[in-house]
Amino acid sequence: MFSAEQSCWFVRKVICWRAVASIAWAVLLLPPTTTVFVILSRFSLLHPIQTISECLSLLVSASAIFSLILLCGVILMVGFLNLEYYTVIPTIACSKIALLGQLLHPRQFVNSLAHCIMGIIVAWCCAVTIGGRYETLGYPCTQSDGSPQMCLNEYHLILLLAGAFVGFSHSLLGVIYNMNYVSFHTVQQYKYLRFKGSLPLVVKCSATQALYSVRNYIVVYLFLGYIPRAWICKTLNLHLNSSVHPLDTIAGLLDLSLLCHLWISATFLLFTWYITLLLFRIFVTEVYSFPVQSSFTEDSHQCLPKVLTDKQPMILKFLALQDLALLSQHSPSRRCEVFSLSQPGGHPHNWNAISKECLSLLTDLTHRLIAYHDTVATNGRAKSLSTGSERKTSSETSGTEDFMSPRPSLLMKTPTSVFARSIVGGPQSPLTAPFTPDLNSPFASPGLRRLTAPVEQCSPWHGSVQSPHIMRRAPKLWSTSTDSQANGSPPSSPASVPSPKQESSKPSLLAQFLQNRKEQVKHFLAKRVLIMYLFNKLPEASSQALFADSQAHIWALEGLSYLVQASFSEDQFGVVQTALPSILSCMLVLQEAVDRHFKLPHASSKPIRSTSSMGDPTYKTLRFALRATLKTAIYRITTTFGDHLNAVQMSAEHRKRLQQFLEYKE
Repeated sequence: MFSAEQSCWFVRKVICWRAVASIAWAVLLLPPTTTVFVILSRFSLLHPIQTISECLSLLVSASAIFSLILLCGVILMVGFLNLEYYTVIPTIACSKIALLGQLLHPRQFVNSLAHCIMGIIVAWCCAVTIGGRYETLGYPCTQSDGSPQMCLNEYHLILLLAGAFVGFSHSLLGVIYNMNYVSFHTVQQYKYLRFKGSLPLVVKCSATQALYSVRNYIVVYLFLGYIPRAWICKTLNLHLNSSVHPLDTIAGLLDLSLLCHLWISATFLLFTWYITLLLFRIFVTEVYSFPVQSSFTEDSHQCLPKVLTDKQPMILKFLALQDLALLSQHSPSRRCEVFSLSQPGGHPHNWNAISKECLSLLTDLTHRLIAYHDTVATNGRAKSLSTGSERKTSSETSGTEDFMSPRPSLLMKTPTSVFARSIVGGPQSPLTAPFTPDLNSPFASPGLRRLTAPVEQCSPWHGSVQSPHIMRRAPKLWSTSTDSQANGSPPSSPASVPSPKQESSKPSLLAQFLQNRKEQVKHFLAKRVLIMYLFNKLPEASSQALFADSQAHIWALEGLSYLVQASFSEDQFGVVQTALPSILSCMLVLQEAVDRHFKLPHASSKPIRSTSSMGDPTYKTLRFALRATLKTAIYRITTTFGDHLNAVQMSAEHRKRLQQFLEYKE
């Protein structure tokens, strides 16, 4: 194991410097952006020459230079927040209440407060730059008796509050649309070309989001604008000029010049922040080439086989997998280093470490898919056994028992009956009937076998249909040793078998009372529309969360398949051939699990792509990319080796499935 200093070397030497470079470019782009903002905010169709001369004189004034320095400080802060909050695995809320919890998190509160402060600073710079009636917060005026006093300039105040509101809205939308998510482009491009191609999207998103934010802000200020105005007047000892019409009225807000300046200022604010975010994404996701092996021991933790095994930071693991996918396709010299043997000893340490980590990633995804499908399938079967208002309780009990059941190993035999509908039992739910696994399948759980087992006469289920409460009164029917061995788990010990005294025992009256009260509370809350709206699962959210990190699996599949393909002609020592059976078995089992997942509701429906937000929506379609990559990877191996794969040792079911790929029938 490496020390913490060695594991974070990449963040210290690479990521931080890339973030600094992105911030530096954002600062360099700030003067031309500010120039465009000044021209747009002061432009006049009647006097164009005079407007240009005034803008040039304003840009070299002391106030403009001071504003530019403040804007540079804001850009630095935005870049720091991007570095602090970025992630390569998006956080997907599966319900409205989960999303609400993310918005109310203390860390998010700090982020929102920082964006509000930065929004006020940018709005002040915009007010000073625009000048005229927006320049200062207070101005001298005279009372009715003729004595001088300082009055509140509400135009300046409304611009400052608009900056705070836009900053707060940007912070909330960043959580809703996962703007801190950093994705990796499939097509590799130079940084300049990526920036040039994304610039129109940044302008469009800035203008659109600014328009929506100003609309919402106008509505809020119309009803609540008197609160900050009164507080500012009391705090700064300012007065309201009775001769000036207040702005928290419909007549005061229907000022086209005011609305135009609010929209231009909000667009400028969002554009500078989005440019900083775009540059950060471009620089951080730039390809990094890791050495496959090193001649020096102190640099071994920076080599690709060692880096792939690191769990943190995730950006390091993702860039390493990206480098593996690229070297497996385009670098014959680095592939030779992967296939090479260690000296002395003659062991393929590089290949063993790379293949082991890739297979571990694919195995983990397969286990997750099997567990998710077992839970969904068990819930569906449990619902078909109960009626009325007691269906939810029965499905939750069955789902819990099934999720805790032992999972089959990846290398065990997978029957073809997995893909057929189960014909056991009575009526099936219309949503889960096609996905119910066969009882002899490794995907089936002990909970399903207990639900579909023949009913004995001494069983409490014999006779008429009983309520799920009888299942709670009756003893639990634990899996026998035969059932456990069929599922790949060790035989149960004699201590786990319930004794006759335990079978005859019943829950106490207090336990039954508490259980009944719990059911009543559930049924009461289930009838409340707001509660169901908050706690209901969002469509496709569970499937998106299941494949949230699938970009790593896509690169693992590409890297393995291209290395296996190249080994047909480049592997002089045959190091890949020893792992070929396990690679094919792992891919086939994963392909089976992915196919079963896409038969579930909402799994095969593609989300609508939104182009009005800077949030990257690519994570919503990762499951489709993974399915295509997986099938392509298997075809890549079968077309390269052809009939030679008949000599590879594997189970009969896997060989039958592989034959479908050899005959191009998948």
